[in-house]
Amino acid sequence: MKDTSQKIPCLDLKLQNQQVKKEVFELFEKVFDNTAFSGGHFVEEFEKSFASYSEASYALGVSNGTTALHLAMLALGIGAGDEVIIPANTFIATAWGISHAGATPVFVDCTADSWEIDASKIEEKITAKTKAVIGVHLYGQPFDIDAVKAICDKHNLFLVEDAAQAQGARYKGKTVGGFGEMACFSFYPGKNLGACGEAGGITTNNEAYVKHIQSLRNHGMTVRYYHDEVGYNYRMGGLEAASLTVKLRYLENWNNRRRSIAKRYLSEIKNDKIKMQTQPDFADSVFHLFVVTTEDKDGFCKYLTDNNIIPAFHYPVPCHLQKAYANLGHEAGDFPNSEYLASHCVSLPMFAELTDEQVNHVINVINKF
Repeated sequence: MKDTSQKIPCLDLKLQNQQVKKEVFELFEKVFDNTAFSGGHFVEEFEKSFASYSEASYALGVSNGTTALHLAMLALGIGAGDEVIIPANTFIATAWGISHAGATPVFVDCTADSWEIDASKIEEKITAKTKAVIGVHLYGQPFDIDAVKAICDKHNLFLVEDAAQAQGARYKGKTVGGFGEMACFSFYPGKNLGACGEAGGITTNNEAYVKHIQSLRNHGMTVRYYHDEVGYNYRMGGLEAASLTVKLRYLENWNNRRRSIAKRYLSEIKNDKIKMQTQPDFADSVFHLFVVTTEDKDGFCKYLTDNNIIPAFHYPVPCHLQKAYANLGHEAGDFPNSEYLASHCVSLPMFAELTDEQVNHVINVINKF
């Protein structure tokens, strides 16, 4: 008989880290021996590997996903007086990158079923101040890039991918990261590809952006102690790069395991009280998160917890209703789909090391709710 007394967390990093500990520590030792703690050879090696994996010409390692977004805005020349359109239902860092550059985030709603940016709502938000659209591959599922890019091309706007949750996801068979001007990644420890520490990345096919960001992330200098512009200390560390280099070798297998778990959730959870994110034919998600909605969120979460399943919430307050953006004057009801998702979302356990028995338990419990 299966033991369901052990709690099933939404995410367990310890199991993944045990798999790679020996290889990571061996590479850490090389970083120590070479004192390559900030930038340097190990970062460059990861950049080459990640660019190849992402089917992009270039990759740049930076300090985290938020600084990646900030640097992307700066490299595009976006600043005070400019506006950038983003979905209201995203992690706040998408908006931070815009605000840190001095520009203003302009929110649009998501669709009611895919929960991705609603391309049909973008044009009504475009003004003379609009410079770019950031599309978010939410929960690891690509948004409809062609639809958003067509609008950007029509209005001469930059397209940036926020791929923080989507390392290895594919859109119409091609890995995300090379569709817009740039794509921004987070390598926060809990991501599908997560560093042992904070880290982020940018991919692009434009060499001019690469050279500019290399300067910006390193105090605005290309020659040591000669500063050509106001820069930032946004470098990736050598230890973080080393851990990412090792984990990248495992990523495809980990992503495929997530896909297999998600396939079971999608096909075997049969409960009319539970709604799941639709999966368009063009999108091959990596299921960083597996989010469902239900009318009785509190009751559902208590029921899961009583059955040793620990839920999480991504994200309980949409960006436009966050206190930090109260100055923009938004009210409840402005973006109803995003607000519904925020108030009804529940994240189920999703990580590559979940056992079949644990997946069985999650499905069986939910079907009895």
